[in-house]
Amino acid sequence: MLNQRKRSLRAVAIVVSLILAGGFLAYRLLSESGSNTRFRSVRVERGEISSVVTATGTINPVITVLVGSQISGTIKALYADFNSQVKEGQVIAQIDPAIFEAQVEQARANVLSAQANLLTAQANLENAKANLARAEVAVIDTKRTLERNRPLFERNVIAQATLDTAQANYDTAVAQREVARAQVESAKSQVESSKAQVAQAKAALRVAETNLKYTTIRSPVNGIVISRNVDVGQTVAASLQAPTLFTIAKDLTQMQVDTNVSEADVGRVAVGQEAFFTVDAYPERRFRGKVSEIRNAPTTVQNVVTYDVVIQVDNKDLKLKPGMTANVSITTARREGVLKIPNAALRFRPESAKADDPGEKRKEPSSPEKGRAVLERLKGELNLTGDQQAKLEMIIQSSRAELQEIREKSKPEEADVRIRALIRQKVWGILTEEQRRKWSEMAQSQQKDGGRPARVWVLSQEKRPIPVQIVVGITDGTFSEVVSGDLQEGTEVIVEEVSTKKARGTAPSPVTRGLGR
Repeated sequence: MLNQRKRSLRAVAIVVSLILAGGFLAYRLLSESGSNTRFRSVRVERGEISSVVTATGTINPVITVLVGSQISGTIKALYADFNSQVKEGQVIAQIDPAIFEAQVEQARANVLSAQANLLTAQANLENAKANLARAEVAVIDTKRTLERNRPLFERNVIAQATLDTAQANYDTAVAQREVARAQVESAKSQVESSKAQVAQAKAALRVAETNLKYTTIRSPVNGIVISRNVDVGQTVAASLQAPTLFTIAKDLTQMQVDTNVSEADVGRVAVGQEAFFTVDAYPERRFRGKVSEIRNAPTTVQNVVTYDVVIQVDNKDLKLKPGMTANVSITTARREGVLKIPNAALRFRPESAKADDPGEKRKEPSSPEKGRAVLERLKGELNLTGDQQAKLEMIIQSSRAELQEIREKSKPEEADVRIRALIRQKVWGILTEEQRRKWSEMAQSQQKDGGRPARVWVLSQEKRPIPVQIVVGITDGTFSEVVSGDLQEGTEVIVEEVSTKKARGTAPSPVTRGLGR
């Protein structure tokens, strides 16, 4: 009985083992058939593609004139308001002129007083000259008397006292002549001083008249008043700087957009490039303009360096208003009739490739390694000196974290551009003029030849993904240009992989529903 029970248990164990083995084999077979991978693919198309640089900016008039006051006073009247059309020389405001008119009258009285003083000084000069003439006559007369008495004294005709009196009279006449001459010089100085006082009084009169003229505020240009900062009765003070009364835009039919372009993108922007922008007031409309100026003055905000790129805009319909915020796209390159593929195809990599080569991901160079590769290439092509190479090594060490941050925070197609711009900025300072010229020629040649190597995946006849090496050119952020490679128009490239094994037990999503096998 016991043996029979053991045989029964052994038989049950064998049956259970067979069932488990069969279930495992069935599971493997079902798993293999159920893991049939599906791919979503997109056809390679031929069309237009543009590379753009995006930025934000502010719409401003091309010429803006700030009309101020050079004098202090109370606003008596205003003859222009917001949106007023004004002409050059038109009166737009009046400051109370009462005080300045009184100052003009006082200055005129000072001029008359100074002129009267001048006449008095001139009369005194003539009087001093007459006194000098009399003194000259007295000198001549006393000298004649002295010369006549001297021989008489020698012949004892006259007494010694008479001769002494004649000598004293002559000396006195000479002294009086010198006094008269001094008086003439003093009178001349007084005349010159009076003339200076007249000139000073006239200058004060001109200042008073100019200040009186400044009480009338006139428009310096033809334009439109876009801002009025004062009201009637308000007192303006011009002690330190001229207060702004009006802001006048010379011509609102021509506007400009002052954009802030990052240092990584400004190298791709050039004068004459086409730009499009939108404003919040008209979100459905795209405005067109052209790059007219790239200003060299940098603006740094929170360690982010930007440059002002000016875009000229035609505003004949006066839709654009000063101060509007514009979202700008500057077209840096455009290709028509070229093959283009979605950037998702460039980022795609099938799971089978990862499984076949687990170390492939590790072989992909990191951002610092790519930066080092670029710098190592520069060493040979630019013939760097030992000192330059040492500085280059320091740049490599100090830029690791920054390059990695760019790679992590930027799209793959944008990261390379930003890394090249950063390396150029850091290395440019250690190069000679000849090396800079050679590097610029290398960059231009590379841009002409175009492209960077890339890889996409297509389905073979066995429905397996196979890689295709291509060279891509410009990108608009969604599509990239195919410069060369084994791709034809209409070829389907894989952009996404969806496994039915992964999807089992879950409802199909709108993205995976209906995808081809």
